[in-house]
Amino acid sequence: MVTLYGSSQSRSFRALWALEEADIKYTYHPVRIGRRGKDGTQSDDYKKLNYQGKVPTLVDDDLVIIESAAILNYIARLAPLKNLIPIDNSELESAYDVACYFTLTELEQPLWTAAKHSFALPKQFRLAGIKKVAEWEFAKALTTLEHYLNDQQFIVNNIFTMADILIAHTLHWAIIADYDVSERLTKYCERLYQRPACQRAIKAQQLD
Repeated sequence: MVTLYGSSQSRSFRALWALEEADIKYTYHPVRIGRRGKDGTQSDDYKKLNYQGKVPTLVDDDLVIIESAAILNYIARLAPLKNLIPIDNSELESAYDVACYFTLTELEQPLWTAAKHSFALPKQFRLAGIKKVAEWEFAKALTTLEHYLNDQQFIVNNIFTMADILIAHTLHWAIIADYDVSERLTKYCERLYQRPACQRAIKAQQLD
């Protein structure tokens, strides 16, 4: 049985959504970010699974996987018939990799930078005004995303993949944080969030 350790309002949601899309049986184990007590990410027991004390963490028998994108790829390979990741096609595999790495390094990065400087970092390390820089970087990344998406419904060969989960979750993060997201990309995000698997993941996360 697959067990996912996660916390609401975090990258854990990507993994929950992925598990639902893959139709894999799983147990969701909520943990408390930053806590040292029972079910805390800084507890000794949890840090045996994830040394950084972060979420999400996926456990499948003796295998432990951290980092949300790695977890999504692993889940996709557990359900090959769902076609959630390109297989045996180097062109599509490369396009998928580009979409995922772009999301993690360019699209998400400014959002996380601004978030760290608003609450995650110790106060003495936070920089005032960093959100303006983040907004500028994010706007550039959105322009690139528009180019990659072009007139497609989905980012890779117009077929839903885990890359769409990464992108939609990042856009949703930006929207709720009041970043300027184009109408087209907002609709793309909203459409993906209406997928039945995503709605099931939202309900599962409410157990947190």
